[in-house]
Amino acid sequence: MWIDLFKSFLSIAIELTVLFVVISFAISLLQGFIPYEKIEKKLAGRNKILAAFAAILFAFITPFCSCSTIPIVVNMLKKKMPFGIVMIFLFSSPVLDPTILTIMGVILGWKVTIIYTVITMTLSIIIGFTLEKLGLENSVKNVIMTGYEETNKKFNLKLALKETFDLMKSVYPYLILGAAIGAVIHGLVPTEWISTVFDQEKWWLIPIAAIVGVPLYIRLSSMIPISQMLILKGMALGPVMAMMISSAGASLPEVVLLKSIFKTELVITFVISVITMSTIAGFVFYLI
Repeated sequence: MWIDLFKSFLSIAIELTVLFVVISFAISLLQGFIPYEKIEKKLAGRNKILAAFAAILFAFITPFCSCSTIPIVVNMLKKKMPFGIVMIFLFSSPVLDPTILTIMGVILGWKVTIIYTVITMTLSIIIGFTLEKLGLENSVKNVIMTGYEETNKKFNLKLALKETFDLMKSVYPYLILGAAIGAVIHGLVPTEWISTVFDQEKWWLIPIAAIVGVPLYIRLSSMIPISQMLILKGMALGPVMAMMISSAGASLPEVVLLKSIFKTELVITFVISVITMSTIAGFVFYLI
């Protein structure tokens, strides 16, 4: 049994490693061609729809986890960018990592990945503009946070290798952890138990999964191999995706950081918004 468990882990880990290194390196190279200054101008522009899509694009090309997004948000607020646009970036950045989305496409299928991307993009825009309409901009504290440097990147092979290595150090352990948990689920957890407890008919599991995902702080990179095994074992897609989005979109460390720049009512609204987004996304997958 333990030999089969190790073989399962090794198979998942090797597949994830190859995908992660190749995709991360390619994206690091491509970032040298991205006109960041033009995107920044669009973010601050008067056309809100265009600015919203610019925020999504900026979130997509700056792969960060939920915690490392915060210094970028502070920088955007300091530049007096529209509050709704900043919120769109805050919600979309942790869940639209191009490396992880590509791995998701290979592991979970491109149909699931496309639906996931469209849902998270759409809900991020809706929630961002809603928070702006509610006047929650007044709940932002006047704070300066260090740890973020603006850089005008150029095509550089050496820099791309360095960034890939740095990303490996910060994200790769979570991929391996996910692979290990996925292997355990595959080898030890009975298929009948998962398919019975988490079957498609139990729609109420979706909001529960969305709520549970926040304190778990399972990064998206870890959740993908775990999700693959849960789905293969018969778990419904709705709860899986709800937990995936909530665990990536918010976490206890991120909430602590947000408390330093947002007042309590905005922090609470942020957490509720992430849970709402995760629940809606879960129901969309449930219906599909």
